[in-house]
This record gives sequence, structure tokens and C-alpha cells, in this order.
Amino acid sequence: MTLTPQHALSTGFTAQSTATEVLAGVDLSGKTAIVTGGYSGLGIETVAALAAAGAQVIVPARRPEVARAALAAHGLNAVEVEALDLADLVSVRAFAERFVATGRSLDILINNAAIMASAEARVGDGWESQFATNHLGHYVLTNLLWPALTAEGGARVVALSSTGHKLSGIRFDDPDFSAGYDKWQAYGQAKTANSLFAVHLDALGATRGVRAFAVHPGGIMTELQRHLPREEMVAAGWMTENGTVNPLFKSPEQGAATSTWAATSPMLDGMGGVYCEDCDIAEPTEPDSSTARISGVEYHAIDPDAAARLWAFSAELTGVNAFA
Repeated sequence: MTLTPQHALSTGFTAQSTATEVLAGVDLSGKTAIVTGGYSGLGIETVAALAAAGAQVIVPARRPEVARAALAAHGLNAVEVEALDLADLVSVRAFAERFVATGRSLDILINNAAIMASAEARVGDGWESQFATNHLGHYVLTNLLWPALTAEGGARVVALSSTGHKLSGIRFDDPDFSAGYDKWQAYGQAKTANSLFAVHLDALGATRGVRAFAVHPGGIMTELQRHLPREEMVAAGWMTENGTVNPLFKSPEQGAATSTWAATSPMLDGMGGVYCEDCDIAEPTEPDSSTARISGVEYHAIDPDAAARLWAFSAELTGVNAFA
């Protein structure tokens, strides 16, 4: 397999493009999509765009009744909702087994749900909660859905990463922060893990017709910020003291565009294993540029050796590996 270059394609889309705009002319009739976290923020806009293009969309949710109400308020009554808690691998397995048992093929899997900069917490076998929820839960979900993803060929998996990946690589020596917790380094590790997951899944899945992409959706003010006090967001320049959001932030409709594009665009046919932003393949970070913190991808998040190591480590932690 030839590796897809980590270089922009000049797609014609921009940071301001919306999910609806990138789907113009794309017919998803007969396609099935799963979008985790698809009932708020950019997730619900992703679901709305996919459904409008004809896809049947399933939204796994930790709070199914809340999800149904949110989707109904958005006019998305035909979207299916199923119970799933990414922090509980028993719940992840139950959802995946229910879906696979239906015999349906899966064309699009968008691993969108996440927590960010949350207080220190442990889940599963004592795992740090951001790494476990954002990465391990999605790792297990994707592996257990593998029979459905390979049923017809041509499936795509999209893992939502972030420029947060720039804050930390994978701390293989202490992934659970037993030596002292830092909420932003923990988030950075989890977002690097999301990107590396896509790199190695693509390497494993390409011969079966499954391609994977990592996506930075952009800065968007959504429920993702629920763990952050306003003072911290003001200090970071994300908003003013009166709550006015930084104009560099995207709307949820714009934030949903890159993951929707990666999941559906014919421009990416035959490609995979790359990190995308602003509806295009991202360029590697320019270390000395003024935008180094907010754009581009660091090598540690696309390093194939680190990706293979993380995959093996995740398999060891969870006992799940569709390729073993």
C-alpha cells in the first residue's frame, strides 16, 4: 500500500465551509452511518448533514432519552438512537454486538464523542478517563464493528482529533498520569491517540477496503467546553469577559464540515491514514510559524511506528483486537 502524502489537496473548501456544502452532489442513499456524540454540538450537525444526503444514521448515546429529545428538536426523528457509554467497555461491546447481529453493513463510522480537560477520574481498570473515553472506547467500538465495516467494502472511519494533539505525545511509560495529573496533557495524549489510531487502522484496513482519517474540526464553542471555567476560557482568548466568542472559532455547522468531508468525499478515494483540517489534508506543522499552535499536524501524531505501538498497547489493555 502506498502511503497517502500528508499534504493538502487544494480542495476548494475553506475553514468556513459547512457540512452541507461539502456534501453538495453527494448521494448517501442506502448508506449507513454511526456518529458517536451525534446529539449535540458539531456531532448533531454532522448527523443532520449525513441524513439530509440520504444516509441512515445511528447515534449511540450515554443518555438515550436526552439524545432522542435533542435530535427531535433538530427535526431528526428518523435518526436511530442506541445506548452506549464509551467509558464502559461492557456497554461498548453490547452496542457493537447488537449492531453486528442485525446483519447491516456499516459505511461510515465517525468517532466524534469526546471529553476535554476534565478533572482527574479513573474508569475501567484504573485508566485515565480522557484516554479511556476518547481513545480506548472508540478503539474497542471500531474493532468490534469490523464485520459490519468490511461487509461491503468502501467504508470509512473518521477519528476526531484536535490541535490538542500538539500538547502531548503518548506517555507509554505513564499513560494514566499516576505521577501527577495535568488535564491538558491528558487531553493532548488522547487527541494524539485518536490520530495515531486512524493511521494504524488505515494501514490494517486498506486491503479490506476500509480507509481511516483523523480530523481536527477547528475551534468550536460547544458542550465540549463544559469542564472549563469561564475565567480559563477568557484567559486563553477564547472569549471576552462578557462572553463574546473569539471570531476565529467556527460555528458547529462549519466544525462538522471536515469530518463529513473525510467520511464522504470522492477526492479521498484510494487515500487514508492522514490528519485533516479545514476540509483538506493538513500540512505538517511549520515549527517557527505564527500558526504552529493552531494548525498543521505534529509528526508524533502521524508516526506509523508510534501508531503500531499504540495499537498493540490498546489491544493489551482492552483484550480486543480484530486483527489478532
